[in-house]
Amino acid sequence: MSHTSPSEKSTMSTTQVMDGAALHRANRLQEAVAAYQVELQKDPNNAYVLNNYGGLLCSLGEFRAAQDLLKRAVKIKPDMADAWSNFGNVLFEQQDYRGAIESYKTCLKLQPQHALALSNLGVALDGQRRHSLAQNFHKMAIKIEPNNGQSRTNYALSLLAQGEYIEGFKAYEWRWNSNIIGKHNLQGPLWNGESFVGKTLLIHTEGGFGDMLQFVRFVPFVAERGGQVIVKVRKELLTLLQRSFPNQLFITVDDVAPPHDLECSVGSLPYFLGTTLQTIPLSKGYLKPDPAKVAAWQKRLEKDLFFNACVPTLRIGLVWAGSPHREVRYVEFVDKRRSISLQSLAPLAKAPNVLFYSLQVGEKSIQAKTPPVGMKLVDHSKLLHDFDDTAALVSNLDMVIAVDTSVVHLAAGLGKPVWMLSRYDQCWRWLCGRKDSPWYDKLRIYQQPEALNWSFPINDLVNDLSHLERDKRLGG
Repeated sequence: MSHTSPSEKSTMSTTQVMDGAALHRANRLQEAVAAYQVELQKDPNNAYVLNNYGGLLCSLGEFRAAQDLLKRAVKIKPDMADAWSNFGNVLFEQQDYRGAIESYKTCLKLQPQHALALSNLGVALDGQRRHSLAQNFHKMAIKIEPNNGQSRTNYALSLLAQGEYIEGFKAYEWRWNSNIIGKHNLQGPLWNGESFVGKTLLIHTEGGFGDMLQFVRFVPFVAERGGQVIVKVRKELLTLLQRSFPNQLFITVDDVAPPHDLECSVGSLPYFLGTTLQTIPLSKGYLKPDPAKVAAWQKRLEKDLFFNACVPTLRIGLVWAGSPHREVRYVEFVDKRRSISLQSLAPLAKAPNVLFYSLQVGEKSIQAKTPPVGMKLVDHSKLLHDFDDTAALVSNLDMVIAVDTSVVHLAAGLGKPVWMLSRYDQCWRWLCGRKDSPWYDKLRIYQQPEALNWSFPINDLVNDLSHLERDKRLGG
């Protein structure tokens, strides 16, 4: 993730400019917006205010407006290193990696020790999948500012994308001092991987549903190192995980935790267990659906065949959008790059004898009411109240096609085939240059070969689906 810092310099009076910059640094963002606007009314060509205001708008996701301000800033004052760094950030957020890299280079020519630009240049190179080169710049940024959690987290994500898990997960512990996650909420003594025989460990949820679904596999291996383990999860996951791991105690994040001796975040488990690509456990699947719910869904799906007047060769679940997570700006920006519309999946209708099922929940689930022309889509999403319900439905399907969201982890964790559409700057967990995954045996990845263009991966997926449907129809 790129990061910014408001400049303190000004050609106006110190009091005038520092009002906006001080509010900005104090995270009083809307007040800072108003202050910057006042300052620009007084002096529209103040490059320092243009830079600060543009950087703030970039962090708020108003990229076009930010780009206009920053373009003016570097034109008025082309020797202002901070403005070039911020200009690179806004280009990066719009996935103009070449433009971003050139802006960061310009910044570094002016100020070679600009730690933010060094780290952000590394992030842009990571976006282009040039991880080895990127890590050189991450290291330089860390050398200049060794306690900068954002730069260290950026370095960690670069290492993890290359599968360098030992060093990568160690560096990822800096995420608690970054803009990506922020401070953890752990209150008691921290567990660092040591034996805890005779003690109780409380494991906290972290990130979204997908993070918990992916990392919960480590819980039984943690339990082997000591006494009792308690896992806090969001309520939508509780029933499924209780059944899947009956020897562990699961509670919701709203429950008061029983007495315990140590605490840990679920995202730290791979590090404390010394996980490598070769030692990722349970890749064949580990989630257990409710047999009664599975049977109920089986009967419901039999009725669907009657109402749709077809006997499909394949029944496939679809997810086209993740949760926007507007409360976390970084995650919201990523969601806009990973999510698509149902209409974008119109080419799937070319595959004959396929009955699709909407697994989409949330605000974009309404798109299932108007599927693409020719697509047979059944929508039972109103019956999906938690992940246990979704798991039972997925268990009755042949496979799932989804963007990079929690249902990928759910379906693959059930051992179902999953074909995932992945953005160009895909998440570190899917590794660089791979179409398979050591995390899930039956996951196939269709990644964008160029930023913002879904046509290639969708066409590749459609071609593979047509062959799969034909082979199954012919008994292959």
